Amino acid sequence: MRLGSGLLLAMIFLGISGNVVGETAGKQTQAPYLLEFYGKECHWCDVMHERVAKLEKEEGVKVEKYEVWHNPENAKKMEQYNKRPNGGIYCGGVPYFVNTKTGNRVCGAMEYEDLKKWAGIENKK
Repeated sequence: MRLGSGLLLAMIFLGISGNVVGETAGKQTQAPYLLEFYGKECHWCDVMHERVAKLEKEEGVKVEKYEVWHNPENAKKMEQYNKRPNGGIYCGGVPYFVNTKTGNRVCGAMEYEDLKKWAGIENKK
């Protein structure tokens, strides 16, 4: 019995292989790697929601959004992404953006072109 090949098959079946989480009409879908942490009553978060929606529509990316002021589980998730290796924090509030592929983090609001850079999208000129 080869345990290794059985484990590989289980990983593929469960969608654990790489970042692939599903398949739609033969096209693989990727797990979101762009994260946004926000507060429900936060003005700058509202401003960024419009820019994030534009990014998703125009560039075809998915930004996973987590409301942290009223959702303790999401607040804990933000804490995990907010810790520096030395014990400090990256950001003291919201909006807070994390690109898990590049490690880029942005604390606060930003212009649309900067949002694209954070997402790893090159300007097409």
